[in-house]
Amino acid sequence: MPADRKIDYIELPARDLEQVKTFYHEVFGWQFVDYGPEYCAFNDGRLDGGFYQADRQASTANGSVLVVLYADDLEAALARVRAHGGTIVRDIFSFPGGRRFQFADPNGNELAVWSAH
Repeated sequence: MPADRKIDYIELPARDLEQVKTFYHEVFGWQFVDYGPEYCAFNDGRLDGGFYQADRQASTANGSVLVVLYADDLEAALARVRAHGGTIVRDIFSFPGGRRFQFADPNGNELAVWSAH
């Protein structure tokens, strides 16, 4: 049962659903279920979400919400993003409580990864 007043699901656009599934599976280990040719759902092990077919991208430059993922090893996560076709939008930087970087997936969606280490 969904938790009351908690984020329950997120959705992002993607031009190429096969490409986005491959990227997030290889980089972050997400699992996917297809719901027709224009939508796929994902589970990251804790949170569910989906990608819908669209020619748009979610980016902070366009005022989008920034989805932030966690990684124990920030440098390894950055290397996996690059190796699988992601683009680093903002390299690793420190902030109170940790470090993070921001990237665009192969479809242009901007997300971030942070670590306490």
